[in-house]
Amino acid sequence: MSKKALCIGINDYPGTDSDLSGCVNDAADWAAELGKRGYEVARMLDKKATHAAMTKAIGGLIKNAKSGDTLVITYSGHGTWVPDSSGDEPDGRDEGLCPYDIGSVGPLLDDDIRAMFAKRGAGVRIILISDSCHSGTVTRGREDDLDPGMPRARFLPLEAWMPKGELPRASARPATLVSGLRRSGSDLLLAGCMDTEYSWDTSFQGRPNGAFTYYALKSLRDAKPATYGAWFNAIRAYLPSTKLPQSPQILGSAVAQRFKVFE
Repeated sequence: MSKKALCIGINDYPGTDSDLSGCVNDAADWAAELGKRGYEVARMLDKKATHAAMTKAIGGLIKNAKSGDTLVITYSGHGTWVPDSSGDEPDGRDEGLCPYDIGSVGPLLDDDIRAMFAKRGAGVRIILISDSCHSGTVTRGREDDLDPGMPRARFLPLEAWMPKGELPRASARPATLVSGLRRSGSDLLLAGCMDTEYSWDTSFQGRPNGAFTYYALKSLRDAKPATYGAWFNAIRAYLPSTKLPQSPQILGSAVAQRFKVFE
């Protein structure tokens, strides 16, 4: 059995006027935590995180994994959406992750991710951690560590990367990021917010980070949760809050939520 991870962080979005600050730090922080837990970690940052490179790296991890292996994929960067063209989305939108070259090739859509995940072998466990967004508001939670000033949303609106109004030709416009995961068995999604909310790019003690990543790792250190379900509950002690109106999400079977964290 092997444990492998891919940590993606994108601050730089050329041509969009929507650069972020904390995503590369997020990727470094996830990589450090996973490395301490015995994972073989690859990082993909900024200009190396193109659509083609992300697709190849995620697909390669899944293709080479064998029964009993655990894969962790973390993504910190902008999220976006495009009109659903396949009719499989109740809200009429396909959500997606924004690669470095989104302006020329478009997003890595949830349908693309579903197609890659569907190729995993039996007995392969996938943990997907996504610190990107959509929008909404709630008030709750602790903000002791948050630096002053309003954070920035990790959402890239359609017009920011598609100014001419025509979708670039990406891979087949293929169902939600969530739909790539099995609703039963050993897959798990931890997401920074609901589909209707933003995830926030901010800073803590002068260091840029995603709010979800920061509190997820803080709660992992402080609460030392044994299971993913317990970890999620610890994160919810911090989010949502007044200045960080995002509601972290967990998707996975009851069995998967009882798995030991990163084991």
